Amino acid sequence: MATKGEAFAGLSVAITTPFGASGIDYEALREQVEFQIAAGTTCLCPVGTTGECPTLSHDEHERVIASVVEFAAGRIKVMAGTGSNSTSEALRLTRFAEKHGADAALVVAPYYNKPTQQGFYEHYKALAESCGLPICVYNIPGRTAKNIEPETIARMGELANITMVKEATGSMDQASQIIALSNLTVLSGDDSLTLPLMAIGARGVISVVGNIVPRDVIALVKAFASGDLAGAQAWHRKLFPLCRDMLGLATNPIPIKAAMRLLGRDNGQLRMPMTALEPELEAKLRGTLTRRPAKFVAARPAETAPASASASDRVTYICAAHSLTNRVVPHE
Repeated sequence: MATKGEAFAGLSVAITTPFGASGIDYEALREQVEFQIAAGTTCLCPVGTTGECPTLSHDEHERVIASVVEFAAGRIKVMAGTGSNSTSEALRLTRFAEKHGADAALVVAPYYNKPTQQGFYEHYKALAESCGLPICVYNIPGRTAKNIEPETIARMGELANITMVKEATGSMDQASQIIALSNLTVLSGDDSLTLPLMAIGARGVISVVGNIVPRDVIALVKAFASGDLAGAQAWHRKLFPLCRDMLGLATNPIPIKAAMRLLGRDNGQLRMPMTALEPELEAKLRGTLTRRPAKFVAARPAETAPASASASDRVTYICAAHSLTNRVVPHE
């Protein structure tokens, strides 16, 4: 039976927000959108945690949403991050996303102020009743400090346009309960748990590693959806070391931005209090990306690779355990 948010099954990518000397680099943001469209990604998720929404101004947050929708031009879905620990602010952002053409809203649970379960319900109910966008409940207690219990999520799912859950508790029991109690579309919020969660009924992933290897993640999801369990397991085994050894180095989005810099797809700039990887951790990341070197054609011209990179490094920044089709420029 199809789930409520089935149109968003597959790979959604939580894209980063690229920065430059004068603020957000909108041309680099456009390149990210084109990269994901070329890969066949289902949906983009701008201004989430990976997009450093906590350090964006309100104007920047809104402009990123509007820009991604503009760049996407209907060729890929956009699920805009519109969450806040203030219901009125989440409502403002969600209405903005709807007005500017987003396809859905990704709404993180209110953080720091730790609502009761009834408070969580009322927060999402206010959004659902005031906007027409499909809403994805983003449950990540490791960041918000409180879990939305499965029974509360199932109750939210009775509201017409609450259609999805980004499940980032790390608990298979939690996900199993949500799937048993509701018809919500469950999307993995942890790259390393994509296949395990799909095995119990999840329909895809909102991915961080998809910023650099979207086609590999798509291959995993499609293999499982088509009944090719062995193929899905093979992709899981290829992707798991990257998820473990890259994403585990530091708080998201520090490692993914560092990887994108090494791959020539971003300058790696972060906003405080996020800080760059320490040299020893960057060395580990470089090892992860080049452990089995293979030719890689960057999404930007080679001359934009890091100044410290050798000529050979500029075409070998990729782990050969992953497919070589994760790029915009064709491999010659």
